[in-house]
Amino acid sequence: MAKKEYIQKLFDKIAPDYDKLNHILSLNIDKIWRKKAVREVVDSTQPLSVLDVACGTADFTIEIAQKTAEGSIITGIDLSEEMMKVGREKIKAAGLHATLEQGDCEALSYDNDTFDRVSVGFGVRNFEHLDIGLSEMCRVLKPSGKLVILELSVPSNPFIRWCYKLYFLNILPAIGGVVSGNRGAYEYLPASVLHFPTPDKFIPMMHEAGFAQVKHKAFTFGICRMYVGIK
Repeated sequence: MAKKEYIQKLFDKIAPDYDKLNHILSLNIDKIWRKKAVREVVDSTQPLSVLDVACGTADFTIEIAQKTAEGSIITGIDLSEEMMKVGREKIKAAGLHATLEQGDCEALSYDNDTFDRVSVGFGVRNFEHLDIGLSEMCRVLKPSGKLVILELSVPSNPFIRWCYKLYFLNILPAIGGVVSGNRGAYEYLPASVLHFPTPDKFIPMMHEAGFAQVKHKAFTFGICRMYVGIK
């Protein structure tokens, strides 16, 4: 089975419990990381066109929509229709205007130079072809547009890394499996983090895709990292 098909089916299955488990298993620290990334996305008082890639249940999409100026156009795209069904209900409940569309993040259906900002919150590690996904996000950005990526990472400190792996590879799958009934999904999620490129490899990939002024910031001992690039 191709990775895209696997990812789509996996997230369709866990969509009903995803938000609850995500916040419990991250001890709600993900909310702090997301707010910092949103400030990087919404750095203008002017209306912005923003594409939130791999939007899932729209947590990142919603926060961006809340912070952007009136007249902004916020669009989310994801492979999983079931995740976006949850997201659309949350957007409606929040009284916000944002559109979620099903689509392939490695073959975006938008024209060149369409968006002022592109964001990805905890989803870029699920791309089947990371280089293609980065190039596509660069293509749809306007000149001088900004890409902001927030992604989980493996801490560099040996002791923290040991604790992290103990939690991520043993405790998280057990809890996730009990609550969602799908232990395999919560074994895939930490494995995808462990296999994601380290900053010294990922930053050159961003440059190769067409991004300049790439910067990187680690949060919470390196458990999460933010990457920012300008087209």
